[in-house]
Amino acid sequence: QVQLVESGGGLVQAGGSLRLSCAASGNILRINVMGWYRQAPGKQRELVAVFISGGSTTYADSVKGRFTISRDDAKNTVHLQMNSLKAEDTAVYYCNAELVAYQGRWSQQSYWGQGTQVTVSS
Repeated sequence: QVQLVESGGGLVQAGGSLRLSCAASGNILRINVMGWYRQAPGKQRELVAVFISGGSTTYADSVKGRFTISRDDAKNTVHLQMNSLKAEDTAVYYCNAELVAYQGRWSQQSYWGQGTQVTVSS
């Protein structure tokens, strides 16, 4: 069974840093897309940063220059280094992966982690 397990959330003061990690486990053949979304109270879930096929990255304009996504392919893991955090970065951060895995048969599906809370105090 495919699982995405996130870690690294918490409470930090504005201007501080946090590092999120997400590890995918299961009988995974290939990860096509993997990255981070966030959802603040009363708002829709939005893309933060993702790796897409070929290794290129996409960032939300609001985090460019402050957040950096990285990955460890051998461990099916992505990290999100968040610097210069602002109060408006407060949200539940979700890991997402579109991958090919074997669960009775090989298939491509999208998976979500359980979410990790990031709170930035001003």
